[in-house]
Amino acid sequence: MAPPSATTGDARAYHDRTKHSWSSVRQSRHALDWAIKPFPFKVYPDAPSIPLPRELKPPAIPALEALGRVAVSGPGGIDLGALAALLFFSAGLTRKKTYPGGEAIHFRAAPSTGALYEVEAYVVAGAVADLAAGVYHFAPGEFALRQLRTGDWRAVLAEAASEPARVQAAPVTLVLTVITWRNSWKYQARAYRHFFWDTGTLLANLLATAVALGVPARVLVGFADAAVDALLGLADGKEASLVLVPLGTGASPPPAAPAVSPLHLTALPLSAREVDEPLVRAAVHASALPDGERARRWAATGGPAEAESRSGGGAGARRRPAVGPAGLGLGETILRRGSTRVFARAAIADGELEVILDAALADDLPLDASAAGPPPVETYVLVHAVDGRPAGAYAWSRTSRALRLLREGAFRADGGRLCLEQALGADASLVAFFLADLGPLLARQGDRGYRTANLVAGLYGGRMYLAAYALGLGATGLTFYDDEVVDFFAPDSAGLDAIFVTAVGRARPPGGQRDLGLARGRIEPTPPGAR
Repeated sequence: MAPPSATTGDARAYHDRTKHSWSSVRQSRHALDWAIKPFPFKVYPDAPSIPLPRELKPPAIPALEALGRVAVSGPGGIDLGALAALLFFSAGLTRKKTYPGGEAIHFRAAPSTGALYEVEAYVVAGAVADLAAGVYHFAPGEFALRQLRTGDWRAVLAEAASEPARVQAAPVTLVLTVITWRNSWKYQARAYRHFFWDTGTLLANLLATAVALGVPARVLVGFADAAVDALLGLADGKEASLVLVPLGTGASPPPAAPAVSPLHLTALPLSAREVDEPLVRAAVHASALPDGERARRWAATGGPAEAESRSGGGAGARRRPAVGPAGLGLGETILRRGSTRVFARAAIADGELEVILDAALADDLPLDASAAGPPPVETYVLVHAVDGRPAGAYAWSRTSRALRLLREGAFRADGGRLCLEQALGADASLVAFFLADLGPLLARQGDRGYRTANLVAGLYGGRMYLAAYALGLGATGLTFYDDEVVDFFAPDSAGLDAIFVTAVGRARPPGGQRDLGLARGRIEPTPPGAR
């Protein structure tokens, strides 16, 4: 693909240039170069290592109950044990797969496109019991923190953030970042979209765990990128900060922000050679905010100017449809979660469908950019097999918090075709398509709004994962033919853009065993207390 011109770094041009179509997929000459597949861990070999507590008790609160509250309000602190649990159940290693021949692959608490895990977590800590103030990198392979800077640097984040008071009052702020090459190795220019899908699914775990532990949490999409990147020592053009997540409240104000000097720490190379993706690099830079004042103005633009939704009005009251058992606990749900590789073409109950959608599609997400209206994502659903509900195409109504039938029919073949002709889109019980009205969103929020749309879609998909697995079902994220998805749900979807897709159904166990989404290998669970 040719390098972008001066005008192709903006989100609209990026989105259009990275759409999948029948012809673009078949004309691609991209082949995976396994010799340069990126190493899955970022390693600072010379930075001091602080082991995290390993005796973690999985949160027993039902996952559906945790999803029913998207955030904890009021005062709440955080200690090292809570921080360790938050990191483990969102970005920790939960399962190891051993292939014939001895190759081992570690899988993490939250799903990631292609199991490439390009999202990294950093910790900016003030006064936390048993942890010195400093800037740390979370090393999931060691289950430890690697210290990058000493001292309290929260004021630097506060000056850069859209909500400085929230960062100042938080004992800890997590910064989720991305290593571009780890995802673009496979997905090339489309990787920029994946960054926010994968961050959203990780945040679904993190926010639910924060609820379970009683830790207030908020997600800040608005911040001065260069200031945060410099604090963490990220490599320009190769890494980028994506969101700030202040955790806890009630901390003493940090001291005045010191000058940020460059970090001179060695990180092990990911592979012998990396391939640059100009469109990704341009999209990251085009959507950056230059300073904290601009970040605060950006967040003040909020969500949609009107609280009216394409799918049926403003936000309605949350409800909890009855479905029998409360489902699995949150910790057990996360530890069991995989990405389903084969669906059984079996029906789920209508009550299960209602619970999954109601739990996943929250309008009150704790995001800085959504304070002035509902999240900028609409949800359309293909129902293939749900007992008590006609098969067909539906739209989600925010007013009634229920599905609205667009047209009845058997659309399994269409589901597979829309999902890049993957059987998963045909065999699932239902497929949720997340779409956004990018025109007005980008007009209000600029290119940063594109981050918001993809992040919210990823959050919805991640919450759907958790709700499905809590009920003993399976789920997986899918890619898609962009314009064909919009055309399929037209005229209701006219003017929207396809953002992300999640399929849910009953997993078909390979060889009669429960499907963990990790076929053809020996599965070894990795409990919190073991390496």
